[in-house]
Amino acid sequence: MRIVVPRETAPDERRVAMAPGIVKRLVAGGASVAVESSAGLGASFTDDEYREAGADIVADSSDLFRSADVVGKINMPGVRDDGFDEIAAMPSGAVCIGMLQPYGNAPALTRLAEQGVTAVALELVPRTTKAQRMDALSAFSTIAGYAGVIRGADELGKFFPMLTTAAGTIAPSRVFVLGAGVAGLQAIATARRLGAVVEAFDIRPVVKEQVESLGARFVDWTDSDSERETEGGYAKETTEAEQEQIRQLLSDRIAASDLVITTALVPGRPAPKLITEDMVRGMRAGSVIVDFAAEAGGNCELTVAGETVREHGVSIMGPLDLAAALPVHGSEMYGRILAALIDHASNEEGAIEVDLDDPILDECVVTHGGKVRFEA
Repeated sequence: MRIVVPRETAPDERRVAMAPGIVKRLVAGGASVAVESSAGLGASFTDDEYREAGADIVADSSDLFRSADVVGKINMPGVRDDGFDEIAAMPSGAVCIGMLQPYGNAPALTRLAEQGVTAVALELVPRTTKAQRMDALSAFSTIAGYAGVIRGADELGKFFPMLTTAAGTIAPSRVFVLGAGVAGLQAIATARRLGAVVEAFDIRPVVKEQVESLGARFVDWTDSDSERETEGGYAKETTEAEQEQIRQLLSDRIAASDLVITTALVPGRPAPKLITEDMVRGMRAGSVIVDFAAEAGGNCELTVAGETVREHGVSIMGPLDLAAALPVHGSEMYGRILAALIDHASNEEGAIEVDLDDPILDECVVTHGGKVRFEA
């Protein structure tokens, strides 16, 4: 089996699909791995490190893709700035694995199917015990939760911890996290490590214990119930009436906070609007909102995707690159996930075998046999 690792060309993307350590393990297991020249430089991995790990370094993009049994990508393949078409370069029968964002990439999925490529969208891997090693969403949400707090703290202009100094006592910053999924829990943990006083809210009462175990106070939603979680562990989408009820509940907490982190997302749908302009107006000047859902429209009415705007004295950050903020560890984590899926899908002879009766592959294989399987 020949696994190829192209360089990523999306804006602000410094990760690579495999770090040298993972390449070494795959080569030791009998796979052939080819890495496009300079693919790892954004994550501080040199071509020499990949060579030492046993990879072939290929300078010509066409040669790289043409030789692939498996293409390991982070982002959906497409047409590069120099005109090179990654999808057209893939051989029929190849398997492309990546974070393909299938809800918003229907034309690309159609092209992959027409090319005869089997595409695997890692964000659709089911959240089951058996599939835990392949959960790329959780891995990148962990990075986003950490990086989002660090960026918010840098924007805030205040100490996070309480300090006793010769100039008097400095009160700790107050952080409020909306959504206690993987990103939210990591944000809570990071803010607590930095010394802030942290509160958190989630419509799922089941996460209260997790929030409190990290040293934060859980803001109860008294009208919530135990059926607020999907089978995959995600929060269920709320109705507009419920969202209004939540906004009324959260208004006072947001006004009292120095930094607000929002992480509410619904797969394939616009992000719920949890913070209104009136709420922003009620915050203290100098406060900060970091909106993790900016790419899906934002949890705040005033969020502008990819920008930091200042409204009513409040900085509202809409970052699009949080998952890519730590390219070294992000590449290492992603490579382990990619290798785990390849191992799972490989037969005894070491070749990829797409078994659609397998409950994991059935969920995440979005094109196969010349057809698009992703109905949504």
